[in-house]
Amino acid sequence: MLNTMNKRLSVILLIIAIGYLILTYQLPSYGYTEVDADAIPNVLGWVLVVLAIGLYFTKDSETEEQKKRRDIPKKEVFVLLAVAVFLLIYIMFLEFLGFVLMTSLFIFFCSWFLGYKKYITNVIVSVLFPVFMYLMFTEFLKVSLPQGILPF
Repeated sequence: MLNTMNKRLSVILLIIAIGYLILTYQLPSYGYTEVDADAIPNVLGWVLVVLAIGLYFTKDSETEEQKKRRDIPKKEVFVLLAVAVFLLIYIMFLEFLGFVLMTSLFIFFCSWFLGYKKYITNVIVSVLFPVFMYLMFTEFLKVSLPQGILPF
């Protein structure tokens, strides 16, 4: 039944999609809108269900080359785990430190860890990008982002 990687992945994706749909149907509905806040999440959940089912029935046999490409060297596993730790730290301190400060730190240290050596460029990008995104969201889109310890 689950003899290929596509079938195994499709079952995992189907379980994730069902859990996602259960959570999206628990979103509160608002009576004064034509398109509710749960419209896009519901559509995305059902698209994931359809694609997972389509992946299950895809006729694809794994070759030896595909199996070899799937093996991840231990050095790269360490890098993936380190970036996952960076993401967890980002999530944990986002509310307290704020979007601009935490995103700046995340971009700088993550790109430094991944081997980017131009520190001046890294500092400029890691500061300007979060400031630009913060202004876009708060001023133009009127979406509030975590302010944190910064006064704006």
